[in-house]
Amino acid sequence: MTSRLLAAATAACLLAVAAPAMAQDIGGTYRADGTNFDGSRYGGTAVITVTSKTTCNIAWDTGSIAKGICMRNGDSFAASYVMGDAIGLVIYDLQPDGSLEGLWTVAGQDGVGTEVLTPQ
Repeated sequence: MTSRLLAAATAACLLAVAAPAMAQDIGGTYRADGTNFDGSRYGGTAVITVTSKTTCNIAWDTGSIAKGICMRNGDSFAASYVMGDAIGLVIYDLQPDGSLEGLWTVAGQDGVGTEVLTPQ
């Protein structure tokens, strides 16, 4: 009986520690590191402003300015953006360290870029 009680207490502690990580706030400033369609690298910053439990605004400055809206569902995170005349989409996975690893594309263009947003 004691081992069951110990196991239950251990499980409860693990859940208590994991819950804040799953509910972590994604708002803030991030370093952006990515690759373009041709493999060339870029860097800059991104700022995410939370607007509700699931939605946000996002703005990148990577030498060009892009602004958009974003949405979170668990560990999935998506953003649509406008940069000049281009309309794009990014799909990220939230990592345990709080970074976002993603793939992006631009409407009407063939290719996919990569991007990692690291909290600052």
